[in-house]
Amino acid sequence: MLSQEEVIERLRLEPLPLEGGYFRRTYENTRPIDLGKGFKQPLGTAIYFLLTPDSFSALHFLKEDEVYHFYLGDPVQLYELAPDGILQETILSSRLDEGHQVQYPVYANRWHGSRLVSGGNWALLGTTMAPGFAWEDFVLGNRKELTSSYPKHKQLITELTREQN
Repeated sequence: MLSQEEVIERLRLEPLPLEGGYFRRTYENTRPIDLGKGFKQPLGTAIYFLLTPDSFSALHFLKEDEVYHFYLGDPVQLYELAPDGILQETILSSRLDEGHQVQYPVYANRWHGSRLVSGGNWALLGTTMAPGFAWEDFVLGNRKELTSSYPKHKQLITELTREQN
């Protein structure tokens, strides 16, 4: 099996600002779409995304749906905080016999973040979005605000946000 360093090198991944992990945008539709948000965004986008034991995908909020795809490596815990306060955990991996998912949609307007299952070495995932990703639609979770809104989930929020947030 490849090491995380080999995957990063072969796929030319770079650190993902704000959110964490490593990524590379592999597709962006060249036709912009105007949804009346005050900016144009690509019709569709796709990325590679790599998690390591030293990284996690910080809780974030998107105004569009994001579909996760599991490719290689160890299982990943994907967490969603619904507006009504319900926490949902989905395990992404190729272990279909254990009820894990290889593809999973996170619908718009949900806080979500992910990390390797404890003991994992790395996982390579991808995400696709249509309409495509735009930084204007991205909100990084603020630890204090999220803890105030979802006090039952303080421990997880602390683990999936960065200290300055």
